[in-house]
Amino acid sequence: MNLDPDIALALRLADAAGAAIRPYFRSGLIADRKGDATPVTLADRAVEEAMRAILKAESPEDTVIGEEFPTTAGTSRRSWVLDPIDGTAGFLAGRAMFGTLIALVVEGFPVLGVIDQPITNERWVGAVGRKTTLNGREVRARACAALANATLATTGPHYFDDHEGAHFMGLAAKTDYRRMVMGGDCYNYAMLATGQLDVVCEANLKLHDWAALVPVVEGAGGTMSDWNGEPLHAGSDGHVLAVGDPARLEDVVEALACGH
Repeated sequence: MNLDPDIALALRLADAAGAAIRPYFRSGLIADRKGDATPVTLADRAVEEAMRAILKAESPEDTVIGEEFPTTAGTSRRSWVLDPIDGTAGFLAGRAMFGTLIALVVEGFPVLGVIDQPITNERWVGAVGRKTTLNGREVRARACAALANATLATTGPHYFDDHEGAHFMGLAAKTDYRRMVMGGDCYNYAMLATGQLDVVCEANLKLHDWAALVPVVEGAGGTMSDWNGEPLHAGSDGHVLAVGDPARLEDVVEALACGH
């Protein structure tokens, strides 16, 4: 699979997204609420519109799935999956830990992913059969000899229901909970791919939340799965794990299953 043209297109999308985001950052932007009560801003919509315009012009045969606008159906078996600002709450708080997520999904499985942080000018690119890069330099997830040594991250406990929260705490109890990280959204996965975190655990994610993360994490030597350890695909239920050292995946899944 020659992904070179797709990578070049994804980088143009990220450039356009960053140009649209920067004027809004720390500008006092006011958020609206979507149907699920999550915040959305003019920036979210402007960024997705900028990326969609490029895809309409350059890749009209592909489906486009985004967070803010209805899906545009294509005629190919390929889908571009876009999250213009993953971490809108952090963006509104002036924290540079959000990111633009761009994924290419073929027959339900992500083959290309970009995590772009336009304020710090950090860009992670992952693709099937290639090493993940940060600004063109190869990065790698770190080894973790035992789950007890692992640093765990999640966006926040409020994204878990009581049942999920109990399982998460079962996992947390098996890790080095004194170093557990809350907040971060997609940036946690970028940090895992760069060897700064060991495990990320989340629930209730949609395709646009995680599709771009899979090639980035796996191209750095990590693994992503659902809470049962099964590979993620377009039909997955939104329970997402990222593990920097694949040797610890079984331990993570077991600890989650034991939580109650």
